[in-house]
Amino acid sequence: MSLDVSPALLEQAERGEVDEKEFVDCVRTSLPYAWEMINSLVAQLKVDGGSFADNQVPPPDEQARGQLLRALASDAIRGALQRHFGVRLAFQNCHRVAVFPLDPAVDGSYGKFTSVRSQLLNQSPEFRDC
Repeated sequence: MSLDVSPALLEQAERGEVDEKEFVDCVRTSLPYAWEMINSLVAQLKVDGGSFADNQVPPPDEQARGQLLRALASDAIRGALQRHFGVRLAFQNCHRVAVFPLDPAVDGSYGKFTSVRSQLLNQSPEFRDC
């Protein structure tokens, strides 16, 4: 899953400076499933409060799964999304995305979610090939 980069944005990159808002917009239009997933979790976190909001529903197809993997496996994309939405992102099992507020009070929850123990406890046979 690659980004659909406009000639203007590519030209910016070739010159050396990229407007992050334009990069984020490129991510939004190139990876709409991933964008909507994160956007909806951020909205859920704002409404519900708490230490995090997460998704536990598998993507509808491999293209959607690829978008999540692309968005969260790329340091540049992930970092830009975190800055744009003002959250920390965490990821497990090719679909379990979580958003955490930028608040030291939730560091324990973030650490628990991203721990080796939580990763192991979040496994199941149906996720072996995801």
